[in-house]
Amino acid sequence: MTASNEINPHDSPRALFVFELRRHRTAAGLTQKQLAERIGFSESMVAMIESLKRTPSQRFAELCDQALDLDGAMTRLHVATTWHKAPEHFRPWLEEEQDATALHGWEPVLVPGLLQTEAYARELFAAEPGIGTDEMDERLASRMQRQTVLDREDAPFVVALIDEAVLYRPIGTAEVRKEQLTHLLEVAQRPQVTIQIVPRAAQALCGLLGGFIIAERNGSSYAAYVEGQPNGRIVDDRPTIARLLRRYDALSSEAVPYRQSLKLIHEAVDQDA
Repeated sequence: MTASNEINPHDSPRALFVFELRRHRTAAGLTQKQLAERIGFSESMVAMIESLKRTPSQRFAELCDQALDLDGAMTRLHVATTWHKAPEHFRPWLEEEQDATALHGWEPVLVPGLLQTEAYARELFAAEPGIGTDEMDERLASRMQRQTVLDREDAPFVVALIDEAVLYRPIGTAEVRKEQLTHLLEVAQRPQVTIQIVPRAAQALCGLLGGFIIAERNGSSYAAYVEGQPNGRIVDDRPTIARLLRRYDALSSEAVPYRQSLKLIHEAVDQDA
């Protein structure tokens, strides 16, 4: 077994997590057994995590924060650990999403990443020219981990505007598409998630310029991710965010109400059946 004090925090993001966990645990005067008792995990699990034999879960990190009174330090480190395999240009946005209290997005081409099923996302990654199996699996794992932000007790409020054409775009098999549309219906039942469809007849031309998502904290919009080729970009200057907000409002005015949007998704499911 690798001793915790032999772990080099510079070896990997997970090594840094373990190094910091042991440092905080020791500073609190706790043994592995005592920490395990506080967080409801077994002593052997804590030992395996501290020896890099098991990967910590987000729940483990959250409970350690509570037990050690760290104000979210281990949870933030866990996020960085999990997402180090995400595309480098996208990692800063993942951190912005974690801090947001609300996310307002528009997607004219695909189901938004936060709402994608694993099978749907895999089809998208597999279509990337030159991508290898390992890279695809890593990116898929990062995307699924990204979605755990919706499972938090303080999950951000999400409003997703989706073009109606997205519901009919042939991504993968009929089974993949049906599963994805069914997932949209299920996630839309969450109290913090609203999905609205912008119908094809709306002629929402400003939306054809591309998708984006705006992060808001306590009522104030402070950052946005704008899609682009080959990579998207984060913007945080007030004039650009103001322009995106105006575009979002214009698209929102074209969207059909929530319940009617769910009906449109049901119709798309039935067509794929």
